[in-house]
Amino acid sequence: MTKISPEDALGLLIEDAMKAGADAADALMYESVSNAVSVRLGEVEDVERSESRDLGLRVIYGKRQASVSTTDFTPESLKETAERCVSMAKAAPEDPYCGLAPEDRLAKAPFADLDLFDGVEPTTEQLKERALACEEAARAVDGVTNSGGADAGFGSGTSWFATSHGFFGASAGGSHSVSVSVLAGEGLGMERDYDYDSATHLEALRDAGSVGTRAGERAVRRLNPQRLSSRQAPVIFEQRLAKSLIGKLATAINGASIARGVSFLKTKMDEQIFPESITIIDDPLVKRGFGSSHFDGEGVVNERLTVIDKGVLTTWMLNSSQARQLGLETNGRATRGTGGPPGSGSTNMWMEPGTMSVDELIRDTGEGLYLTDMFGPQVNSNTGDYSVGCSGFWIEKGEIAYPVSEITIAGNLLEMFANLTPASDLEFKGAKNAPTLRIERMTIAGN
Repeated sequence: MTKISPEDALGLLIEDAMKAGADAADALMYESVSNAVSVRLGEVEDVERSESRDLGLRVIYGKRQASVSTTDFTPESLKETAERCVSMAKAAPEDPYCGLAPEDRLAKAPFADLDLFDGVEPTTEQLKERALACEEAARAVDGVTNSGGADAGFGSGTSWFATSHGFFGASAGGSHSVSVSVLAGEGLGMERDYDYDSATHLEALRDAGSVGTRAGERAVRRLNPQRLSSRQAPVIFEQRLAKSLIGKLATAINGASIARGVSFLKTKMDEQIFPESITIIDDPLVKRGFGSSHFDGEGVVNERLTVIDKGVLTTWMLNSSQARQLGLETNGRATRGTGGPPGSGSTNMWMEPGTMSVDELIRDTGEGLYLTDMFGPQVNSNTGDYSVGCSGFWIEKGEIAYPVSEITIAGNLLEMFANLTPASDLEFKGAKNAPTLRIERMTIAGN
């Protein structure tokens, strides 16, 4: 049987839904391929490859909606799926805010090339060589005594989206990655650390050996940690940890949290919550960006937003339903999977860098904590209270003095945001990015 095209499959599904009584419908199809190789101590531990093809339908019946997904693309199955979804919608509770995105907000072709995939799919053997080279370089660092393993991976995906009011669009992307975790020291004095890299284009991926060497050096540097007594002090979040604070902001300004009233930022629109020097951007049109697309999960055109402008919060991340509930307009931040109605979220979000280098920021700090690893962050979404277990290095007289571990830091995100200083080392390694950040004062729980 001839394989049905994505556009035809979506068109048939929507057509069948309308024939079954739907007032409106949209449908998403997604195809993906991933391949990964894991090694440990010079031997291959696991080889994984997956290919998926999934299709999801949402129908609107009055003020009710329902969603179903299927992997059967035959015309008979599509018709049955559409009819089942309409029946479900008729029995669903009313949602006064449901519906398709406004037609006048839909993105229109032609779309510029965002260069989100290089078309390079490594072979399993190439991934194996990359993972082995990464681990070998890590284990070659003097002081490294064991390995948690190394991974090399590749993934690509294409999505197609269509609506009953005439939108059709497609987007595609890919990524390459390499990572390793190793241990240094012996017995109860062992310390673990890791390094990784990811890129949409293989040419931009760091050399596997350099990733491994850095992981090994980081693990050795953590040997013989000391304990800290409880105190209050400045805390510096290393660059790869700093992006987690951007993630906390993105969660707090998500339209779903605001509409439900469960965000500590729900009353802070147009207020200054960061220092005046801070700018945070969300831009879906970044070339080679991990979160880039010309349209959102409802087909709405999306544009660059200045989320924090001179410290002031300017916007929420909204889909159409959330915007209706809040009496606003969607800003093209809908997200979508095949199994349910649209959600919302950021695209490529980052904090603009400051002027001080990391070394200058450390010198300027004088005495404080430099975080390099953390686990189990806890956030109260209503109050912004924040705590996390962590390890890193103590700073004395503006220099790294010694490693520390088994400590917890705590604060409130509103206070942390308001007393934050960025370094100049911004790099783009994912959909959320930030430079190294200093929080002027946090509670440190130690001995």
